[in-house]
Amino acid sequence: MKPNSLNRMVLVISTMSLAGMSIPANAQQQPQEEQKQPHKQPQQQERSEQQSEQGQKRQQQQERARQQAQEEQRQQQKQTQDQKRQQQEQQKRTRQQAQEEQRQQEKQSQEKERLQRQSEEKQKRQEQQQQERARQQAQEEQRQQEKQSQEKERLQRQSEEKQKRQQQQQQERARQQAQEEQRKQQKEAQEKERSERQSEQRDERREREAEQQDRRISRQQQQQLIHQQQEEVKQYRRYLEQQESRAREQAEELRRQNRLAQYRYQEEYLEHLRQQQRRLRDERFDYDRDPYFYAAPIYRYRRGGRYYEINRYGANVLRQALHAGYAQGFRAGEADRRDRWRAAYRDSYAYRDASYGYRGYYISRSEYNYYFREGFRRGYEDGYDSRYRYGRYANDNYFMSDDILSQILNFESIR
Repeated sequence: MKPNSLNRMVLVISTMSLAGMSIPANAQQQPQEEQKQPHKQPQQQERSEQQSEQGQKRQQQQERARQQAQEEQRQQQKQTQDQKRQQQEQQKRTRQQAQEEQRQQEKQSQEKERLQRQSEEKQKRQEQQQQERARQQAQEEQRQQEKQSQEKERLQRQSEEKQKRQQQQQQERARQQAQEEQRKQQKEAQEKERSERQSEQRDERREREAEQQDRRISRQQQQQLIHQQQEEVKQYRRYLEQQESRAREQAEELRRQNRLAQYRYQEEYLEHLRQQQRRLRDERFDYDRDPYFYAAPIYRYRRGGRYYEINRYGANVLRQALHAGYAQGFRAGEADRRDRWRAAYRDSYAYRDASYGYRGYYISRSEYNYYFREGFRRGYEDGYDSRYRYGRYANDNYFMSDDILSQILNFESIR
């Protein structure tokens, strides 16, 4: 119901209440006035009639207002019903529209899902096709790589076989050349050994002649020589005892430098020194019966600007020092060559020690060291360069050439 209609109904009801209340009041006052004023009765009747007409008019107005209010109420009820019906219809249309929109959304969602499934299936097929192509391509590349690898291996085998044949041919030529050189060297060695034997025989004859002629040193000289020799042996024993720790330090240095061939050579060298030390410790030397201590010198040689005299037994030790030095130098140089190390014979422990093969008798250790190093230097050069410039190989060992040995010692006979 609208606010204007409610206001009208309130106004009509208020007017009707006022009219009802005023009519009884007039009715009570009228007899009194008639009693008080008898001469005014015509006027009062007119007024009464007028009032009655006014009352009727008011009643008619009230009735019309009531009817109008009822009509308005019916109109309002009708409007309310129409509004309610319109609202229901609007709600129904809204609900139907919402349902339609929902159906459209569901349809769109289904269509979207269908398209998405189709897209995913298409993408999946494309990925599978791409994977298949990649797999086929990878297989093809693998086949090509295997083919290239096989071809490379075949060429490498051919190259290795060719290189191997060339190496074998070179080795065969080198072996034949080495055999030829060895035969020459052996022939030369035999000739030199023959000459040396002749020389030794001459020396022996001289020695026998000297012995027959009582060419011996005096007893005093013999005792002095024995005393010097005993002191030399004591010093040499002390020296051997001190070398083990020094050799261990250098062996560790070789291991750190990864010089395995030189390390193995030094281990063999040290083992031989230990054997020398045991022999020297256990040996019982008979100084009085050894001919070195009473044989007179028969040679002289020059070293460091001075001449020295020596008998046959001491001369043999000097020769042994040169041969031992050459053999050990050859092995040390060969080890450095195998290790691909620079040539440096002075760095070798064997060169610094220089006592390989020394028994402690006949000559001093310093004398032996000097000639051992002379042989070692030449042997190292031959071993490092894989040649035989200063020596030869025979009977599983290395020896200095007799002519080089003779040039170094240069013995001069004094008888």
